[in-house]
Formats: sequence, C-alpha cells, structure tokens
Amino acid sequence: MIGTVRFYVRCILILLGIVALVPLHYLWRLVRARSPWPTAFLWWVGRVAGLKVRTEGRPLKRDVLIVANHASWLDILLLGGTAGAAFVAKAELAASPLVGWLAGLNETLFVERSDRRGVGIQAEALRGGLATGRAFALFPEGTTGPGRPVLPFRASLFSSLFPALPRVKVQPVAIDFGPLTGEIAWGDEHGAVNARKLLSRPGRIPVTMTFLEPVDPHEAGHRKLLSERSRAEIVAALDASEAAPAPLYGGE
Repeated sequence: MIGTVRFYVRCILILLGIVALVPLHYLWRLVRARSPWPTAFLWWVGRVAGLKVRTEGRPLKRDVLIVANHASWLDILLLGGTAGAAFVAKAELAASPLVGWLAGLNETLFVERSDRRGVGIQAEALRGGLATGRAFALFPEGTTGPGRPVLPFRASLFSSLFPALPRVKVQPVAIDFGPLTGEIAWGDEHGAVNARKLLSRPGRIPVTMTFLEPVDPHEAGHRKLLSERSRAEIVAALDASEAAPAPLYGGE
C-alpha cells in the first residue's frame, strides 16, 4: 500500500516537472537559444526517482561522445541530468507517445540498430550532431545488461568519429550502483513493470558516476580499438570501485 502511494506521488511530481519545464523549453526555442530545460527535467526526475549521486572526474559538456555501461533507464537521467548530453537511442523509442516526445525535446538521435545496411547513415547522423559541438551519450552495449559483467561494446557507431573530428573526444563513464546493481538492473522485465518497481521502492539509490579521462579518437586509430579501450576503462573503474571501501554519499 505504501509503495503504491509512493509510486503515484512520484508520478505526480514528474508530471509537475513536465508542466513547469516544457513551456520554458519552448520559450527558449522560440528565441532560438540552446534550452537548458531538458537537462533540468532529467535531473529533476532523477531526484524524484530517489537517485543520490556522487560524481568523480570532470564531465565534458560539449565536443564529446560519452560512452557508458548500461544497466537501467536511470542511466539516462544520470547522464542527461549531469552532463547535459543528448542520446543515441533505438528508433522504436520515438513511437512511444510520452517518452518518445520527451526524448525528442532533448534532441535524441533515433537509429535503426537492427538495420546493418543503415549503419553508415546512422554514423553520419551522429557525426553531424557531434560536429555542432553538442554532447551526445551512447550506450555501446546496445541494451540494458545485468550491470556486471559489462556486455561487449558494439563498435559500429564509433565509426562516426573517423576520420577524427576537430576537438571531439570520447569520454568513458562508469555508472556504479554498487550492491544495488542487481536490484536496479532492468534485465528482462517489461519497461513499465521495472519503472513501477523502482518508483515504488523506499529510500534513496546511491550511485557513483566516474567520468574518466577523455580519449582522442585520432590517438586510438580505429573504431574497434576505441570501443575496446572505452569498455576496458569502464570495467577497470567498476572493478576498482568494487574493491574500495563504500563511499560516503553527500548527495547531489
């Protein structure tokens, strides 16, 4: 009963965020200014969902492709609300009435990941977005995994970085839910079921985001090598976090 009440209260707070921030977003766009409000909305939803964030390292805010491990839809709130990144997402998401619309407000790039023939077109679309200076985030596992181990990275969209774009770097990010990883991980659950479960749970969700040193694609030399290096650095950061004493969370 209490979990159900908590779920509906959080849903109401998310809707209030939409009501308050979406008009501001359209006002900014009306004057052709870069809107900060999608970032603010993702940060707000993360807070409502119970995220208690600890960050390490310095997130790049432009001229960057952020790549991260992916265990939960909460990862989107974390990267969007902290780094202000737009996302590369599967095309089916665009058809979702509410989520697809909200994703579009954040300049999400929708790609047909199952269409191998379209990989070149998708990579060019991402390359065009990066060339504007916009920060984009990509989950190279291609799906939500169990959290640990990190699934193999798909190298196809890394081809958007070759030949290397001026100033554009890749920044690996390790997202670590610690002992809660198994509970938070999306797995095979239906999205609505998982969302209800997480929005109904009591307490906060401590998470550490480690923004690792940016990598110059020109230095990496090849999309596959860049993909493998990014994954290896994320795995190493997660392993180091697992071996270290539990951090004290001061909150965001």
